[in-house]
Amino acid sequence: MSLDVTDATFQTEVVERSHTVPVIVDFWAPWCGPCKSLTPILERATAATEGQVELVKLNIDENPGATQAFHVQSIPAVFVIKDGKVIHNFTGGQSDQYVQQLVQALLPDPMQTRVIELLANGTEEALRDAVALAPGNEDAICTLADLLIRTGKAEEALTFLVRLPETDRVRKLGATARLAMNPVDNLDVELNALLLRVKDDEVARREYLDILETMGTNDSRTGKYRKLLTQKTLLKSIKT
Repeated sequence: MSLDVTDATFQTEVVERSHTVPVIVDFWAPWCGPCKSLTPILERATAATEGQVELVKLNIDENPGATQAFHVQSIPAVFVIKDGKVIHNFTGGQSDQYVQQLVQALLPDPMQTRVIELLANGTEEALRDAVALAPGNEDAICTLADLLIRTGKAEEALTFLVRLPETDRVRKLGATARLAMNPVDNLDVELNALLLRVKDDEVARREYLDILETMGTNDSRTGKYRKLLTQKTLLKSIKT
């Protein structure tokens, strides 16, 4: 089955929909002989995916807007849209085998689908299974690490986080885990005490940065303490 779209519905039925599933757009016209051969092939291939890939048809005679936007000069013209962008296109008739291969390539990876399901489950057991399936998946590891930190297993959370390249998310979770292992009662008192040592003590510097990371940019004190750290660092470089 396919859905007929128009210039008016293209944004909703194609562009926005493509953020959920890949959408194949079949530009056609009633007078086009090759279109009548290609469309059934497209319909069979997409129907077999049971909704994982969708097909829409657009009559170029009635919808000049989309036709011009995609620079369609001859038909049949087929465009594959995913996440709002064209990822593949072809013009003219194609064999059943070609279309089948194209559609199969658009199907989600079964393992990735399973990982997404486990992340949606959200239990510790499910998240551990997700990490086991995809040991380098940042979302899986960070989600598990966050849960472990919140359930008093910060040290174990760090053993997962060290597997990943440092990103903003990984850095903040790492800081949160380290602070959970060594709680700070008064952030200002602790930061000022650490500031006296950061110039020559790398551990103190790491603890200082961890506190700033967990405070976040919305805390008005973060900028002040970062500036103080910069001044200390500059002072050290001048003296050396």
